[in-house]
Amino acid sequence: MYDNICKFIAETYSRDLAQWLLGKPIELTILEPTELQVDPIRVDSLIFLESEDLILHIEFQTSPQEDVPFRMADYRLRIYRRFSNKSVYQVVIYLKKTNSELVKIDRFNLPELQHQYNVIRLWEIPTEQLLTSSGLLPFAALSQTENPVNVLQQVARRIEAISDRIEKSNVTATTAILASLVLDKMVIKRLLRDDIMKESAIYQEIQAIGEAKGRQQGETKLVLRLLNRRIGEITQNLEENIRELSVEQLENLGEALLDFNSQSDLINWLNSENK
Repeated sequence: MYDNICKFIAETYSRDLAQWLLGKPIELTILEPTELQVDPIRVDSLIFLESEDLILHIEFQTSPQEDVPFRMADYRLRIYRRFSNKSVYQVVIYLKKTNSELVKIDRFNLPELQHQYNVIRLWEIPTEQLLTSSGLLPFAALSQTENPVNVLQQVARRIEAISDRIEKSNVTATTAILASLVLDKMVIKRLLRDDIMKESAIYQEIQAIGEAKGRQQGETKLVLRLLNRRIGEITQNLEENIRELSVEQLENLGEALLDFNSQSDLINWLNSENK
C-alpha cells in the first residue's frame, strides 16, 4: 500500500520532489522500469523519473532491507546500459523511524566495485522542509518532530488552502495513509476531512485493492475448508498454490471440487490451470 502511495506522489508531484531532492524544479516524466529490464525487476518498489539529461531514481522503504545496497548498484548499472549519456541521482527514502543500522548504509562495496547513493531518513528531516509544497505535505507527519499530531494539524490547514479540489483530495488521501505509520487512525480521521479524502483516485484505488484482497482471502478460506472435507488435509505446498489463485480461479476450483476424490485430482486441476 505504501509503495503505491509513494509512487503516486512521485509521479503526480515530480516537480515538488525535484525541488526538494535536486534543488531545482525541473520537469520530469515517468521512465518505465521495463526500459531497464535485463532480469526481472521489482517494479512495485521502483520510481524512475527522467528529464532530458537526468534520471531520478527513488526507492521508498517502510522498513530496512539488507539487499537495498545491491539493488541500488544493480539499477545504476542498468540505467547506464540504457542511458549512458544521462546523469543519475539515486536516493533511498526511509519512511518509518527505526534503530536498525541498515538505514545508515549508503553504499555497495565489493573488492572491485564501489557504488554510493543518497539516503534520507524522514524522521531526521526538519518539518519545515516538507511544508513548502503540495507534493511534500504527505511526508510531513513523518518528519523530525516530537509532536506529529501538531504537524498533521499544520498540514491540514495547508490542505484547506488548496483551491483545486482534485489536488486537495489527493493530498488529503496520501497524507492520511502515510500518517498512519506514526498516528492512530482516529486522530487522522479527526484532523483530515474524510469526505474530501474519499474523492481521491488513489484512495479509491487502495480501497478497491483492499476489497479485492478481502474477497480473495474469503474465497481461499472457503475452498480450503471444502477441500479438507472432500479429500482430507492437503500439503503445505498445495495450500500455497491455492492461495496464489485469482478469485475467478478459486470460484472455478470450488465448482470442480465435486469431481475430486484425492489430492492427485487437485494436482491435475492446478496443473491444467497453469498451462
